[in-house]
Amino acid sequence: MSQKRDYYEVLGVAKDAAQADIKKAYRKLAMKFHPDQNPGDKEAEANFKEAAEAYDIVSDPEKRQRYDQFGHQAFAQGGGGGASGGFTNVEDIFSAFGDIFGGGGGGFGSMFGGGGRRSRGPARGRDLRIVLDLTLEEVDEGVTKTVALKRMESCETCTGSGAKPGTGKTSCGTCGGRGQVSRSAGFFQMASPCPSCKGAGQVIESPCQSCSGSGGIQSRTEVEIQVPQGVEEGVQLRVTGEGDAGPQGAARGDLYCVIREKEHKVFQRSGPDVLTEVPFSFPQLALGDKVEIPTIRGKVEMTVPSGTQSGKVFRLRGQGLPRMEGRGKGDQLVRVFCEIPEKLTDRQKELLEEFHDIDGETSGKRSFFDRVTEYFS
Repeated sequence: MSQKRDYYEVLGVAKDAAQADIKKAYRKLAMKFHPDQNPGDKEAEANFKEAAEAYDIVSDPEKRQRYDQFGHQAFAQGGGGGASGGFTNVEDIFSAFGDIFGGGGGGFGSMFGGGGRRSRGPARGRDLRIVLDLTLEEVDEGVTKTVALKRMESCETCTGSGAKPGTGKTSCGTCGGRGQVSRSAGFFQMASPCPSCKGAGQVIESPCQSCSGSGGIQSRTEVEIQVPQGVEEGVQLRVTGEGDAGPQGAARGDLYCVIREKEHKVFQRSGPDVLTEVPFSFPQLALGDKVEIPTIRGKVEMTVPSGTQSGKVFRLRGQGLPRMEGRGKGDQLVRVFCEIPEKLTDRQKELLEEFHDIDGETSGKRSFFDRVTEYFS
């Protein structure tokens, strides 16, 4: 039996990582290895389960404490949690993490036979996923975005039932009206929606001609998405009930919007902080100056004291992005650097040469080259 990897290593976080960082790391792994994104890839499936198992432990304060103290042994058979880190079987993993991917058709259920769904009736509509591109200005202010997408809508002819108007349904002969069929998988008994009635427990006598009995027709529509302030790259926003319409009148799936930040010409983001570099001339850094610095929300005045060295980083408090958890704003970090002119006038050269001579006479400091020469002599 192969040795289990350290759960923190699996998630790619430090052992003292905050819960928010753990959750963010798991989201990225879950998106990367999700079965829907890697159909038929057994290695991705194994990585997905491993990440889910690790997240179950380190996201729970009590389990995390036991794991930090005893390692994997804390959850071995007889150790108070089962051999798979507290999960009793595969279905527990799917139900525990179904809130991230919606648990609808096209999620865990489509890959593993229902994802533990126990209720009778047709499966809810398929979840949809889109990428939402945002500028830093939109992240700063929060924004309402209208997106166009194609999704399944309830058929108007049969009002989503799938049956030809005036006809009805009969009990499914495959599952006996239960809506589920069972099969054995090793030690587990797995239940999945009936393939004949798709979990409805009934079958259509005469399918609707408009939708061929599916109850839905693909259509283009627009959806408004409320994007909160400070949202970060990779976060998924769930818009409940904006996915595909469910078959035969079942509930809609959800719409998941994955946030992606557009590259900014001036700023770089680091969590709630923003970074920028500003060029200065040698006289400005040597003598000091007051300058206007661009921020996401306009310009602010910043004082550069005399003798500032190139590479110095200044912090503008509260000029960063809003924090997702709602505790104020981050800062703006301004790195100054000395900009060397490519061309000099004769007068500029004369003054710089004079400065160089005076500086060498008054500073009393040996040059770098003098020190190097002495070292090798």
